[in-house]
Amino acid sequence: MIFDRDGNTTIVLQEKASLATFLKNLQQAYPKLKNDHLILNLFSFGNLTTSDLLEFMELSNTHRGSGKSFVLVSSAVSPDDIPEEISMAPTLQEARDIIEMEEIERDLDL
Repeated sequence: MIFDRDGNTTIVLQEKASLATFLKNLQQAYPKLKNDHLILNLFSFGNLTTSDLLEFMELSNTHRGSGKSFVLVSSAVSPDDIPEEISMAPTLQEARDIIEMEEIERDLDL
């Protein structure tokens, strides 16, 4: 796994692994990441489906419940096809923008 930390945001990616391996490794590394906003770069997984992204639902709910952002980055699945509990963006910049907006909403108690 590759971790790219920028302030209080960590971008996580893993090349040459299955989605199941990525998720397992993420869960093992999560205690070190739980205090950061997380962006999961899924571009190395070209054939993602909606059901693949639903595998992140529990971790997303846990992380967002602690007041931190959790954003998946992929253009393989339309954001309209996944539940609102999972934030998704087609680019890393848009993922950063989502985190910035969510931080503003948390600051304003929205």
